[in-house]
Amino acid sequence: MFARNITGWVCAKGQRAQVRFADYRPLIPRLRSSTVRQADHQLPPQRERASAPRPAVAPRLRDEGGFSLLKQRERASAFFPTSDVRRLSSTERGPEGVRGFTLLELLIVVGIIGLLLVLIAPAFTYIKGGTDVTSAAYTIKGVLDTARTYAKANNTYTWVGFYEENVANPASPNPDTPAVGRLIMSIVASKDGTTIYDPSSPGTIDPTRLTPVTKLIKIDNVHLWTHTDAPSATGSTPFDTRQNVPPAYCIGDASPTNSTTPFQYPVGNPAPAAQYTFVKAVQFSPRGEARINNSTISNGTEIFPLQTAAEIGLEPTHGATVPASIPANLVAIQFTGVGGNVRIYRR
Repeated sequence: MFARNITGWVCAKGQRAQVRFADYRPLIPRLRSSTVRQADHQLPPQRERASAPRPAVAPRLRDEGGFSLLKQRERASAFFPTSDVRRLSSTERGPEGVRGFTLLELLIVVGIIGLLLVLIAPAFTYIKGGTDVTSAAYTIKGVLDTARTYAKANNTYTWVGFYEENVANPASPNPDTPAVGRLIMSIVASKDGTTIYDPSSPGTIDPTRLTPVTKLIKIDNVHLWTHTDAPSATGSTPFDTRQNVPPAYCIGDASPTNSTTPFQYPVGNPAPAAQYTFVKAVQFSPRGEARINNSTISNGTEIFPLQTAAEIGLEPTHGATVPASIPANLVAIQFTGVGGNVRIYRR
């Protein structure tokens, strides 16, 4: 007898009762006849009250019958325009009530993003250039630290070789000139813990007595630079306040003189064909002492004695072209002779 959607007030046997009708059409005749029979015994005021129309009540909404709450509310509003059924908020709506972006709005957003990228592209280019040379400096610092640590841990000698070639040629190694733009580094160690070469009669280090410590390290778009400035220990940047290193102890394009104890890459036994010959190097002793090239002796005097500091200079390049003037973002990597401590100075 009860229904879900329609509710009304009726009178039966002199009492009011709220009922809901499942199908109001077949029940109306029965209710009407029952009301007529009861009305014969009622007083006139009672008949008026019984026959007076009752206000309709908004149906109760349940998530039943396969309809969502939103659909039931819409149907209820259509049947009862004066009901107090409120509209669902945006958080209560289902997926069908969510509004997306229009094509015009998306095009406007994409256009604004493109304009911002065009405006900030030069800044990103400058930042990338400075980041490249800084990254190269920290790579060199890592190579030096690795060689020193290996020498002390294994009680042997290690060498870090520096070689530069033309970066415009993707093939490596290549003999193209100028040899600018691609820096190649190699770390090798003595197998027997000795210097291998004779300090009084230097020569190429025997590759069969060397062992590789790491693979080749290659850095593009950088150039070894022999500093032409004379740091005064005063200035606005750490680069200007760094220790002044004589060119003889600075690894760059014009210094130092080629080592009399070069080594090749690759190494091993039997001796493989040389691909690279490193004539500029840093030698680390089992105590962690660092010196440029080697510890050769001439007439009882060391050619490259221990120094308080040595330096590796770097400048960024665009391909194989050396900058016409000293660029703004120079880097100097200095390391001490006794402790082998490495420090980076940027202009």
